[in-house]
Amino acid sequence: MSDGQTVTDALRAAATRLGATSPTPRLDAELLMAQALGVSRSHMLLQRMGESVPAGFDDLLARRTAHEPVAYILGHQEFYGREFRVTRDTLIPRADSEAVVEAALEASAGPGRVLDMGTGTGALLLTVLAEQGGEGIGIDRSAAAIAVAEENATTVGMSHRARMLTADWTMPGWADGLGQFDLILCNPPYVEADAQLEPDVRDFEPASALFAGHAGLDDYRVIIPQLGKLVRPGGVAVLEIGATQDAAVSALASESGFAVTLRRDLAGRPRALVLR
Repeated sequence: MSDGQTVTDALRAAATRLGATSPTPRLDAELLMAQALGVSRSHMLLQRMGESVPAGFDDLLARRTAHEPVAYILGHQEFYGREFRVTRDTLIPRADSEAVVEAALEASAGPGRVLDMGTGTGALLLTVLAEQGGEGIGIDRSAAAIAVAEENATTVGMSHRARMLTADWTMPGWADGLGQFDLILCNPPYVEADAQLEPDVRDFEPASALFAGHAGLDDYRVIIPQLGKLVRPGGVAVLEIGATQDAAVSALASESGFAVTLRRDLAGRPRALVLR
């Protein structure tokens, strides 16, 4: 499609082509073009729009047309002002989850020990450590995800304060030796098994990090009863939830003796529960 075209022409055509695939077709096209050019999007828009289309852009565009998320194509995603490496072994950090960070920073008493359960890219843990200090541990049952989190810890300068461990909260003794924490973060699988997901998510992101039984509550039922022994007196746990799960997860937390506060995301949807 790009023979003889300028970057400007190709972007216009690509945005039209992506209209059926993406809610942000022009932005996607610009990010992919910048990747093919090997420059930042802003540099491309200011200085490279009249150039010929680089080799490789058509391949990137074909991947996005087939619903592959832009973050996986680029290999990174911005979260809370920092760039994190992502792979098909990790969920893509989303802006919605920044509500978890905001809730954690407001609820915690300051620098302390932090545990991130289901750390994935490490974005939640590393962001909180970067914003307020302290030290932390990220756990994930995926060794491949832990490798990504370790790389991100190095990239954002937190490798001296963050330790990543392969562990599975459904297995007996997984928390032995970890001690107690001032703050626990958790974005567990919470999607209902029969949920209708967009192809970008369903066909590309790791199912083990998405689905949690018929009602999407299976992992909360395992995690919440274990939090009492992991949270220090006066500490807090912040759990991400699905937009319709606040009542059900709050009830589980209350049964385990926690007082619960709801936090909403920027769109006003229930997004995080703070447990004390």
